[in-house]
Amino acid sequence: MSVKCRFVVSRAALMAAAFLLFAGGGAAAEASSDALKNPYEGRQDLVAEGASLFNQYCSHCHGPLAIQGERPRDLRRLKIRYGDDAIDLFWTTINNGRLDKGMPVWKDAISDDIKWRIYTFLQSVQSQR
Repeated sequence: MSVKCRFVVSRAALMAAAFLLFAGGGAAAEASSDALKNPYEGRQDLVAEGASLFNQYCSHCHGPLAIQGERPRDLRRLKIRYGDDAIDLFWTTINNGRLDKGMPVWKDAISDDIKWRIYTFLQSVQSQR
């Protein structure tokens, strides 16, 4: 390969790497600056479906319709306990689990759509005390 050819290939590789670094870095920065938001927030028409999904996937530990006597597992108190961080805690916990507490990892087991429908139900049952 000639010197000129190697220079062109190297330059193209550097430009591609710079593009990927810039594009990837921009996307990462954008994602981290965006607050996590439930795409179904306020959708009362999805609450019953979310309740059914909750009962299917979560009620064996968190009680039917989230009614659970043990405070650590009572998901009707998320807003009281965690305030505006409740959504982040929900998303992190449901995706990564808490194996030390018996909470399984749901990241690949159920779709994000199902998770958000469950969270929509949970938002509808938050206690004020």
